[in-house]
Amino acid sequence: MTDPTIVIDLIDAFRRSKCMFTSASLGVFDKTPLTLEQMAEALAANPDALQRLLDGCVSLGLLRKDGDLYSNTDVADVYLRRSSPQTLSGYVLYSDQVLYHMWGHLDDAVREGTNRWKQTYNLDGPIFNHFFRTPESQFEFLLGMNGFGLIGSPKVVAAFDLSQFRKLVDLGGATGHLAMAAAARYPNLSTAVFDLPAVIETAKRFVNERVELIAGDFFTDELPPADLYAVGRILHDWTEAKIRTLLAKIRRALPPGGALLIVERLLLPDQSGPTSALMQSLNMLICTEGKERTLAQYEALLHEAGFSSVSGARTGAPVDAILARA
Repeated sequence: MTDPTIVIDLIDAFRRSKCMFTSASLGVFDKTPLTLEQMAEALAANPDALQRLLDGCVSLGLLRKDGDLYSNTDVADVYLRRSSPQTLSGYVLYSDQVLYHMWGHLDDAVREGTNRWKQTYNLDGPIFNHFFRTPESQFEFLLGMNGFGLIGSPKVVAAFDLSQFRKLVDLGGATGHLAMAAAARYPNLSTAVFDLPAVIETAKRFVNERVELIAGDFFTDELPPADLYAVGRILHDWTEAKIRTLLAKIRRALPPGGALLIVERLLLPDQSGPTSALMQSLNMLICTEGKERTLAQYEALLHEAGFSSVSGARTGAPVDAILARA
């Protein structure tokens, strides 16, 4: 008999995700350690139903149970507690409150080849207007991106020797995690984040004195001078037409010997994996205009924009790195 494990596991997979999402949304990981009775009172929840949820989190390795007392495991304390500097709670909440509903229309996205903002929320207009509908939703989204950045950025800036460069400007650099990782690794490198004014206001809560914050729109405004630009999880949001426009603009702004550092998940050459990159590419279909690409696909776009050499590196983190030299 053929082993059905993979099918059964995938039937069950969304239930596990939703168990974590709901627990984070309710604030479970911010209130532990508490007994079941204390937690039910704190959350105004049905004790029997809550116990099922908490025990589910125990089985998933997110909570510990000692008699009637529930407490966070180490991984939940670091990545799911909202007050943790490394928290991913912002993206967990965004996944629960926004993406989970949009993914319910994946079939229509595949038929039509477009994102699901209009169908799910009756929203038109620029994509990132939807991410930043309120100051609270903007902060939660950026907090989640910061958590991912703290995991990936140190490996990205170590993927290539960047010691020859003097000024890094991270275009769309959000909370400054890449700029701070680069500044920490390369003492002679000055760094800056160039992002929308509202994002820059949020970034002030995250960066240190090594990172300059500059407000602007990389599509419409002049780019700050630099010999190294970075775009992290930016290109996968957009159509190839917009990518060509942005890459050409960056190439024109670079001095001789300058370079562009691209931070994205790289598909395998035959696009058969990695699974995380393929799932992210479907997520881009659901909520943006873009997709994930292979190194060769990025290389073609970069050569077209006038970059002379392109190197790729798999980092082992949730994102990979590409260095394109002018």
